[in-house]
Amino acid sequence: MPEEDEANPISEIRRAIIAQDGSALLAKAEDVHYADLAGLYEDLDDEERDFLFKTIGPELATDVVAELPYSLIEDSLGHFKPAQLRFLLGNLSDDDRVDIFQVVSEEARVRFFSLLGTRDKELTKSLLKYEEDTAGGRMTTQVGRITADMTVKQALTILRRDREDAETLARIFVVDVQGRLVGKVRLRDLAFNTWDTPIQDIMDTVDEFILATEDQEDAARLLSRYDLVVLPVVDEFHHLLGVITYDDALEIMQEESTEDMEKLGGIGGEQTELTYLNTSVATHYRRRAAWLVCLAFVSIASGYVMFSFGDVLQKAFVLSLFLPMVVASGGNAGGQAATMVIRALALGEIAAGTALRIAWKEARTGLFLGLTLGVSIAAFISLILPHFHPPAPDSFSFLQLSLAVACAITLQVLSATVLGALLPITARAIKLDPAVVSAPSLASIVDVSGMLIYFGTAAAILRL
Repeated sequence: MPEEDEANPISEIRRAIIAQDGSALLAKAEDVHYADLAGLYEDLDDEERDFLFKTIGPELATDVVAELPYSLIEDSLGHFKPAQLRFLLGNLSDDDRVDIFQVVSEEARVRFFSLLGTRDKELTKSLLKYEEDTAGGRMTTQVGRITADMTVKQALTILRRDREDAETLARIFVVDVQGRLVGKVRLRDLAFNTWDTPIQDIMDTVDEFILATEDQEDAARLLSRYDLVVLPVVDEFHHLLGVITYDDALEIMQEESTEDMEKLGGIGGEQTELTYLNTSVATHYRRRAAWLVCLAFVSIASGYVMFSFGDVLQKAFVLSLFLPMVVASGGNAGGQAATMVIRALALGEIAAGTALRIAWKEARTGLFLGLTLGVSIAAFISLILPHFHPPAPDSFSFLQLSLAVACAITLQVLSATVLGALLPITARAIKLDPAVVSAPSLASIVDVSGMLIYFGTAAAILRL
């Protein structure tokens, strides 16, 4: 392992930084992927970050800056002089530049704008009008673009001129004289046709596109569903504005899935792109404390239910043995249903007006799950529990106890499963994030409902 560590380029760069050896650092940095350099930058202190960027210069640092967590970008740009910043900002792809302008402070944005060339300034302004989480906010305008009235030779001449600037030439989009999207061609379509072939004779129609104002998650879903390399972005008049690429879709999906996971865990606040170890304790505290405090007070309701049924527990204390199981089973079953529905919502598998179908499906599923648990626990209570000689009153038998617990757990799982399925749908209907509402609310509601169902069912069947 030590030998492997010594041969690791990142480890060698780290040693060069510690030794302040600029030539060794630069030699190794040129052979390392910019994403790995961004990860290294995040782990360094301020002095080491300054040495790294001043050594590799703005050309190598351009792609590194674009990969950094948003919270580090503004400080990272402070390592460069104005002339270097002008080069770096001008060298960024337009979507990366807009991402940076969206996350820096207003003061920094004004300063950075002053360093842009006229074309880059106008382009950046036009893209900043779209919200960060929309398709327009994530698109790049650097796209292979030709017109329908061209020949293959004319198209190749245009693409040869723009090849360095285009994000990808895997798909080339065709527009009319007004700039409206009318078709697409592949580079091989141009390569295997004669130069005098009209573009309109070989272009295909564009079936998938997205409005610039649509949510970025919808764009990522389209790219994934139809196996697209790029997705064209248009305005309301169908003018081609840019494209979203498959790597953008991967980033979007990672951001959205991380957000959903955190919300399902009751973690609030703004999502951070910093790694877990580089996120401060104060940030972790701020994002977790509010939900924990709220849920702690909500849980008092569970205690009140138990207090209200104190006489039932006094008459049959053996019921306390199965209370945690009944409550937990409901929470687990409801959590499973909520997770399945939230995933289906995220993938666009659930349309409006399907709530009753979903409730019916989950009710049947919950009933079968509840009966399975009920029969299993009834067999345990009737056949195994008596051998442990638990304190059971004379007023009922173990068979009656098994019936009460089995009925309670069946009802709890059934109700929790339906509730877990309907909560995310209800949240979406009232314009709330399903992940935020479902997990914390479900846990609290199921705790209370589980106790009410358990004690109510036991009291009725055992006549307590």
